Amino acid sequence: MGELSSRVLDLDCEQELERIGAFLRGALAGMHRRGVVLGLSGGVDSSVCAALAARALGPQRVVALLMPERESGAASTRLGEQVARELGLRCLHEDITPALEALGCYARRDQAIRELFPDYGAGWKSKLAIAEGAAGRVHFFDLVVQDPGGRLQRRRLPLHAYLRIVAATNFKQRVRKNLEYHHADALNYAVLGTPNRLEFDQGFFVKNGDGAADLKPIAHLYKTQVYALARHLGLPREVCEAQPTTDTYSLAQGQDEFYFALAWPQMDLALWARDHGVTPEQLAAALGIEAAQARHVYADIDAKRRGTAYLHGAAWRIGADGQGAGA
Repeated sequence: MGELSSRVLDLDCEQELERIGAFLRGALAGMHRRGVVLGLSGGVDSSVCAALAARALGPQRVVALLMPERESGAASTRLGEQVARELGLRCLHEDITPALEALGCYARRDQAIRELFPDYGAGWKSKLAIAEGAAGRVHFFDLVVQDPGGRLQRRRLPLHAYLRIVAATNFKQRVRKNLEYHHADALNYAVLGTPNRLEFDQGFFVKNGDGAADLKPIAHLYKTQVYALARHLGLPREVCEAQPTTDTYSLAQGQDEFYFALAWPQMDLALWARDHGVTPEQLAAALGIEAAQARHVYADIDAKRRGTAYLHGAAWRIGADGQGAGA
């Protein structure tokens, strides 16, 4: 192989649009569904999926759900509305804050946070962040909080507190997906999922939350390619240039800060390289990092694939031979 570069991710956008359009129409026909429902956050993935569906099916057969909660970024709703308006989609608003409060999402999370920061309460904000992962060492998570005066503090999270915080925040993705299926059922529509290849491959989704869908039209595309489609489709400039965030915690949080070993453009290339037999030394040269870090990135990709494989599977059941197996 020659010198590795981002050119390996170049995409014939018009050809890809035709391919995805045929996939969407064929999938709906096979499911006997009339259209699609999707959660629209204003991020590039959901915006591209909305545009793909509108182009393939007609905007009258696409319903966009905006599902903010009290900790969502204000730009999410504004951009989601703009995308839906420009595409001519039917757009429904569902504030999920009351449901999350009733389920104890915020209270359960805050109780776990107070194990490390006893004063945490009204006016405070928080997020999780990887500690030392990008340096090639074992991943740990830190809890980052901001008090009402704006002072940031950071402490290492013990495992039990980390699990409780994640379990509580996962209510957000699962409540949203419940609403998507409610509206889909009411219309005899299918639910359209929005993960890109990097998220899908590496298990960056919540099982039965944002990981649940009837069809996933961009799960084969790297994030780099999704951005290329966004520009080709003429989506708003702010969408095309926005950096991906989790939009889950009250403090702003990038995906690489929470989950990935590198920023997404580098992770795209690393994932491609891992699957195409590129050596760590070649990847390091392409990314401008040390070979040891490149080896760690490959190990992290493999570890995430192993650790999140169950997220992709159906429930295990006893088969005809009496042995347990995943469907």
